[in-house]
Amino acid sequence: MRRRLILSTLAVVLVVVAVFGISLVIVESRTIENSTKENVRSEAARLVSTVESRVVAKEKVTPESIGIASTPHRYIRVELPDRKPIEVGDRLEGDVVEARQTGATGERVIVQEARSTVRAEVGRNLLIILAVAVLAIIAAAILAVRQAHRVAAPLTDLAETAERLGSGDPRPRHRRYGVPELDRVADVLDASADRIGRMLTAERRLAADASHQLRTPLTALSMRLEEIIATADTDDPQDRATVKEEATIGLAQVERLTDVVERLLTNSRDPRSGSAVSFDLDEVVKQQIEEWKPAYRSAGRALVRSGKTGLRAVGTPGAVAQVLATLIENALMHGDGTVALRTRVTGNQVVVEVTDEGPGVDPELGSRVFERTVSGHNSTGLGLAVARDWAEADGGRLELLQQLPPVFALFLSREAADVQSA
Repeated sequence: MRRRLILSTLAVVLVVVAVFGISLVIVESRTIENSTKENVRSEAARLVSTVESRVVAKEKVTPESIGIASTPHRYIRVELPDRKPIEVGDRLEGDVVEARQTGATGERVIVQEARSTVRAEVGRNLLIILAVAVLAIIAAAILAVRQAHRVAAPLTDLAETAERLGSGDPRPRHRRYGVPELDRVADVLDASADRIGRMLTAERRLAADASHQLRTPLTALSMRLEEIIATADTDDPQDRATVKEEATIGLAQVERLTDVVERLLTNSRDPRSGSAVSFDLDEVVKQQIEEWKPAYRSAGRALVRSGKTGLRAVGTPGAVAQVLATLIENALMHGDGTVALRTRVTGNQVVVEVTDEGPGVDPELGSRVFERTVSGHNSTGLGLAVARDWAEADGGRLELLQQLPPVFALFLSREAADVQSA
């Protein structure tokens, strides 16, 4: 931008100098030429008058008596009746400025001036005009550089401030530049930085407080479940196995929730931190089926899985489990019939599809089901939106592949070694 300002200013100055300079040269050239012609005519008229007066008075006519001095580039000839002409200077050839005057008694005066003197005078004036133009251009360049620096430096500083604000550093800089428009932009950026800083602080404090408050009851619940497993000593082996199985599933749920809480707490401290690892996708899918089978059994429905096994994905197991839990719960609450989890591979990604035999997604909603507060069943509309956020945080994505029957797909990165072996 600085270069553009300098070039534009210099371009304007050059145009102005060129227009006025050329006009001035033309006017000055004509003025000098007219002045030379007028001087020659005046000299001729003076000499005629002087010679005539001396002839009438019968005085001697000589170059000294009529005031003729020899000058370079000028020729004067005085012709008198019955006398020898008086000549001063060398006779000029070529382009000359000439004036002729004839007196009442028959005398005649010829005055010639070489046009080279006119050109020499025009050249001197042209040099002066060029010198003034060069000085004007130099002064304009200096002023353009200073003005461009005055404008461009604050803009660069404001761009750095906006970049810092976008990168997560909302500290206001409180810099002003003496230019009302730029100072207004700086005021807006500082006010935005203050608001964003307060919002980020409030959100991180909320996440930290929620995480801290949730960890204590989750720890206590975990201890109680471990105690249940340790003291499950009923006489009926089947009941004892059921207690241990339910307690084990509950403990797995607590561990998953603890992982979610820890991740929330970590993100509240540093939003750029991540915990993606390589994990066995079968274990997560199996754990979710075992967790939700009792609920489906109570509703008289089935929860099954199919597709390719032995897949390893890259992500956060707790987050992936949370996304699948949201999809399975939505199928239970809003779907119908058998719910199927199918795993497959596409390119360098693994896909987990969740589908049911219900009425599907309202055609008017389409992919808007992932937007917050958008719901077709009078729910909060947060579940799928949060699930998509969790998926994207792990470098994956959550999509609606088909509306009827509904098919939701979770795409995850495939482990590099698994891709190479395939």
